[in-house]
Amino acid sequence: MHDETSSATALLHDAFPVEVRRSPLGWKALRAWESRHRVVLPEPYRTFVAETANGTHDGPPDEGGLLPLGEKPDSWTGWEADCWMSPQPFDGTAARRPAEPFPLEEEWQWEYDYHDNALHSPVLHGLYQCGSVLLGSDRPGEYWTLVVAGPQRGRVWWLRDGCAAPYAASPPGQPGGGFLDWVSDWHTEQGWWCFA
Repeated sequence: MHDETSSATALLHDAFPVEVRRSPLGWKALRAWESRHRVVLPEPYRTFVAETANGTHDGPPDEGGLLPLGEKPDSWTGWEADCWMSPQPFDGTAARRPAEPFPLEEEWQWEYDYHDNALHSPVLHGLYQCGSVLLGSDRPGEYWTLVVAGPQRGRVWWLRDGCAAPYAASPPGQPGGGFLDWVSDWHTEQGWWCFA
């Protein structure tokens, strides 16, 4: 386990040089955030935020690097109203609920499957509100999240208008698709458009 942690730390330090890192949060502030939100963040993201950087100015996602823990991209509150086929539009100003389970376990393209507002609205709202922390945005309406609660805990997901999909850096049935895989693929320019 120690070698695995050291390897993850080395990769993250290599991917994010000191000049692009924001100050780390520190363990006391990280534990306070976790206590307030009733969730323990998955590794190696947890240690990265506490010891290395609470966000970066460069890196994935494309638009501004990694967000500091608990922050939302600027576009989070501006794009939703026009994009939702829901009788109750998504409220980008609402508090996120990271301790509640992330509602999906596999890719969902609701733009093709949105025929019942009563059935889909709670899942759709939960997708954007529950069980994850926002990592950042590639552009308005496209967001990367790290799932922190539920069966997909530890996996990175891509959310966009009409679709949500897990990031998959490994063949189906093998571990992968987590924060380290996602950063590693960006850092080595492997690309990440391979979804499970």
